[in-house]
Amino acid sequence: MSGMRRYPVVAVGALAVRDDGALLLVRRGKAPALGRWSLPGGRVEWAELLSDALRREVAEETGLEVAPGKLAGLVERIHPDEGFHYVILDYHVTVTGGTLRPGSDVTDARWVLPFQLASLELSDGLLEALRDFGLEL
Repeated sequence: MSGMRRYPVVAVGALAVRDDGALLLVRRGKAPALGRWSLPGGRVEWAELLSDALRREVAEETGLEVAPGKLAGLVERIHPDEGFHYVILDYHVTVTGGTLRPGSDVTDARWVLPFQLASLELSDGLLEALRDFGLEL
């Protein structure tokens, strides 16, 4: 695996919660966590503000416009065998517009009520992270 990146990638994730407690999730269309449900988000591009990356990624993946809020927390996802090391900053966001539809890099996007989380194949560590961020699950 020569030529593999040997440094962490900074990414952002969006924690959007509706008034009824439903959480915005996407089903990932590529690795890592292919086919699993996770928060919308992705890599921060060179010289891109975190807030801009958040807005761009959520729009690309869900069709929704969001206003970034406070940092909910951060997670690390390290998969040396797959060549991944992500440092993910998850932010609270407020949906301000758009129409929900799955976009690039995802196969589905939907609002999920807390009791429905157990029936979905979630990305590794997502439930624990959500609890760490203070969500009532």
